[in-house]
Amino acid sequence: MDDQTKIELEAAAFRALREHLMEKRTDVQNIDMMNLAGFCRNCLSRWYQEAANARGIEMTKEEGREAFYGMTMETWKSKYQTEASTEKQAEFKVAFEQNVGSES
Repeated sequence: MDDQTKIELEAAAFRALREHLMEKRTDVQNIDMMNLAGFCRNCLSRWYQEAANARGIEMTKEEGREAFYGMTMETWKSKYQTEASTEKQAEFKVAFEQNVGSES
Protein backbone atom coordinates (compact mmCIF):
# COMPACT_ATOMS: atom_id res chain seq x y z
CA MET A 1 0.00 0.00 0.00
CA ASP A 2 1.38 3.41 -0.90
CA ASP A 3 1.74 6.19 1.69
CA GLN A 4 -1.05 8.37 0.28
CA THR A 5 -3.56 5.52 0.37
CA LYS A 6 -2.53 4.72 3.94
CA ILE A 7 -3.05 8.37 4.96
CA GLU A 8 -6.47 8.44 3.30
CA LEU A 9 -7.56 5.20 5.04
CA GLU A 10 -6.33 6.47 8.41
CA ALA A 11 -8.20 9.76 7.88
CA ALA A 12 -11.37 7.86 6.94
CA ALA A 13 -11.07 5.73 10.09
CA PHE A 14 -10.62 8.88 12.20
CA ARG A 15 -13.69 10.49 10.62
CA ALA A 16 -15.72 7.33 11.30
CA LEU A 17 -14.59 7.30 14.94
CA ARG A 18 -15.45 10.98 15.32
CA GLU A 19 -18.90 10.46 13.76
CA HIS A 20 -19.54 7.45 15.99
CA LEU A 21 -18.64 9.37 19.16
CA MET A 22 -20.22 12.69 18.20
CA GLU A 23 -23.41 11.57 16.48
CA LYS A 24 -24.22 7.99 17.39
CA ARG A 25 -22.95 7.66 20.97
CA THR A 26 -23.52 11.02 22.60
CA ASP A 27 -24.80 9.01 25.58
CA VAL A 28 -21.28 7.78 26.37
CA GLN A 29 -19.64 10.16 28.81
CA ASN A 30 -16.02 11.31 28.39
CA ILE A 31 -15.25 10.32 31.97
CA ASP A 32 -16.41 6.75 31.28
CA MET A 33 -14.27 6.59 28.12
CA MET A 34 -11.22 7.86 30.00
CA ASN A 35 -11.74 5.52 32.93
CA LEU A 36 -12.15 2.51 30.64
CA ALA A 37 -9.94 3.21 27.63
CA GLY A 38 -7.49 5.88 28.80
CA PHE A 39 -8.66 8.46 26.24
CA CYS A 40 -11.79 10.46 25.48
CA ARG A 41 -13.16 13.02 23.06
CA ASN A 42 -11.03 15.71 24.70
CA CYS A 43 -7.91 13.63 24.05
CA LEU A 44 -8.88 13.25 20.40
CA SER A 45 -9.44 17.00 20.09
CA ARG A 46 -6.07 17.63 21.77
CA TRP A 47 -4.31 15.25 19.37
CA TYR A 48 -5.99 17.09 16.49
CA GLN A 49 -4.78 20.42 17.88
CA GLU A 50 -1.25 19.09 18.44
CA ALA A 51 -1.12 17.76 14.86
CA ALA A 52 -2.17 21.18 13.56
CA ASN A 53 0.40 22.95 15.73
CA ALA A 54 3.13 20.52 14.59
CA ARG A 55 2.38 21.56 11.01
CA GLY A 56 2.62 25.26 11.83
CA ILE A 57 -1.12 25.82 12.06
CA GLU A 58 -1.90 27.88 15.14
CA MET A 59 -4.80 26.32 17.02
CA THR A 60 -5.77 26.80 20.65
CA LYS A 61 -7.17 24.06 22.88
CA GLU A 62 -10.63 25.60 22.54
CA GLU A 63 -10.33 25.79 18.74
CA GLY A 64 -9.22 22.15 18.61
CA ARG A 65 -12.18 21.11 20.72
CA GLU A 66 -14.62 23.07 18.59
CA ALA A 67 -13.14 21.55 15.42
CA PHE A 68 -13.53 18.03 16.84
CA TYR A 69 -16.85 18.45 18.64
CA GLY A 70 -18.42 20.56 15.91
CA MET A 71 -19.62 22.95 18.62
CA THR A 72 -18.25 24.75 21.65
CA MET A 73 -17.48 22.73 24.77
CA GLU A 74 -20.14 24.71 26.63
CA THR A 75 -22.76 23.61 24.10
CA TRP A 76 -21.59 19.97 24.22
CA LYS A 77 -21.68 19.94 28.01
CA SER A 78 -25.15 21.44 28.19
CA LYS A 79 -26.53 19.00 25.61
CA TYR A 80 -24.81 15.74 26.56
CA GLN A 81 -22.69 15.80 29.70
CA THR A 82 -24.08 14.48 32.97
CA GLU A 83 -22.76 14.87 36.50
CA ALA A 84 -20.13 12.28 37.38
CA SER A 85 -20.28 10.40 40.67
CA THR A 86 -17.56 10.85 43.26
CA GLU A 87 -16.39 7.31 42.48
CA LYS A 88 -16.05 8.06 38.74
CA GLN A 89 -14.21 11.30 39.50
CA ALA A 90 -11.71 9.40 41.69
CA GLU A 91 -11.20 6.79 38.93
CA PHE A 92 -10.72 9.63 36.45
CA LYS A 93 -7.90 11.17 38.49
CA VAL A 94 -6.01 7.87 38.30
CA ALA A 95 -6.78 7.31 34.60
CA PHE A 96 -5.81 10.88 33.70
CA GLU A 97 -2.50 10.65 35.55
CA GLN A 98 -1.68 7.29 33.96
CA ASN A 99 -2.61 8.30 30.41
CA VAL A 100 -2.13 12.03 30.15
CA GLY A 101 0.01 13.10 33.10
CA SER A 102 -0.36 15.80 35.68
CA GLU A 103 -3.36 18.13 35.33
CA SER A 104 -1.16 21.18 35.94
